[in-house]
Amino acid sequence: MTESMIDFTTQQGIARITLNRPAAFNALDTQGIQRLADIASQLTQDATLRAVVITGQGDNAFCAGGDVTHFVQQAHRVGELLQEATDPLHQAIRLFTELNAPIVAAVNGVAAGAGLSLVAVADLAIAAEHARFTTAYTQIGYTPDAGSSWLLPRLIGQRRAMELFLTNRVLSAEEALAWGLVNQVVPAASFTGTVEQLIHRLADGPTGAFGGVKRLLLDGATQPLAAQLAEEARTIIAQSQTEEGKEGVRAFSERRQPRFRPA
Repeated sequence: MTESMIDFTTQQGIARITLNRPAAFNALDTQGIQRLADIASQLTQDATLRAVVITGQGDNAFCAGGDVTHFVQQAHRVGELLQEATDPLHQAIRLFTELNAPIVAAVNGVAAGAGLSLVAVADLAIAAEHARFTTAYTQIGYTPDAGSSWLLPRLIGQRRAMELFLTNRVLSAEEALAWGLVNQVVPAASFTGTVEQLIHRLADGPTGAFGGVKRLLLDGATQPLAAQLAEEARTIIAQSQTEEGKEGVRAFSERRQPRFRPA
């Protein structure tokens, strides 16, 4: 996989990551995973970043996860190969959670394995009505990676996550919506327009406040209530001192829409 097989652009504060290997259902080999980690690292350094969208090229697949064929071809060193893959993959997942800018997964087709993790690590997810979701790890005798064993129970609950991992059940888009894995399911004809409307709305929003929300929700899953209350107080006080916080209050008092984007 070369860099061109993951398209990456930024324009007007919106970063677009497109897994571009449709003939392989946008599966990731070790080079592609390293490219993804490099992109995630680059995003953490981008002070102008306001929103991120992750999608797959074509109509059939969002991301089929790791390239199993690549592993089969190098079976003699599969353990070493998996180490080379999981290190940067897990770095990418961790860095995505640390971004202030919201991440939208535009799920245009099958999301399996690590592809499902990319859906789960996103802050919001829109699925085309023909999208399908599966873990697929135990189907090949493997265990989860890419943060899925941490992310999925927090989204859909322990029982449902266990069911996906143990049975490799394939969820339809509507089932994924009912389970809380995605936020919205739309027809293919309106998929792109719906994604664009959401990503631009987020890009116009208060990026710093969004980041605070993300950290509170992630930390709140494991913190005692007293610690979470203290963190909420610290966060809202700090945010009130930012230009975003000041503009939001001004706009409210002046009965107008806030202008969070820097001029």
